[in-house]
Amino acid sequence: MRARLWVVGLAILLSGCGVPTDDVPRAVEVPPGPFPTPVTAGPTATGGRVDQTLCYVRDDRIDRVVRRTDTLPGVEEHLRQLLAGPRAQERDRGVSSALPGTIAVAGARLDGTVAEVDVRPAGEETGRSDEVLAFGQLVCTLTSRGDVTGVSFRRAGQPLDVPRADGSLTQGPLTTADYAPLLRHG
Repeated sequence: MRARLWVVGLAILLSGCGVPTDDVPRAVEVPPGPFPTPVTAGPTATGGRVDQTLCYVRDDRIDRVVRRTDTLPGVEEHLRQLLAGPRAQERDRGVSSALPGTIAVAGARLDGTVAEVDVRPAGEETGRSDEVLAFGQLVCTLTSRGDVTGVSFRRAGQPLDVPRADGSLTQGPLTTADYAPLLRHG
């Protein structure tokens, strides 16, 4: 009984501690700064712009190109920009794309955190032999996004076997790690 009274008394005593309530809102002054800008995956400290990574090819390796944009586009638009190819200043640095004539992208959608990319046959007459680099460009570009953890491919609604950097085939989901030996460093 004594212990119970002690607990009740302690609860009453502690309930009196805390922040007092006001009947009307009161103004709060901002403390003096400067304050460090936190690092986030969203807009950065330079005018609310974000980094958008596109993966192209240079010297038979996958090379990341970072462009500054106002907002990170959706998965479909991100792919459209990749498929448009490198810009003139990027081409001047030796950047190209293995995608034209190798893989025809029909669309993409996000299923949870996995990007599902629909592809069509590119045609037999293309003469391209860098299919691994082309798939690597797509996977590395999409997994550079914070909302994508893997990429799978479909053709005519069916899962597609896709080559990894080591030549083995998988139906995914694929990640940048599957193409790590092809990534250009430096």
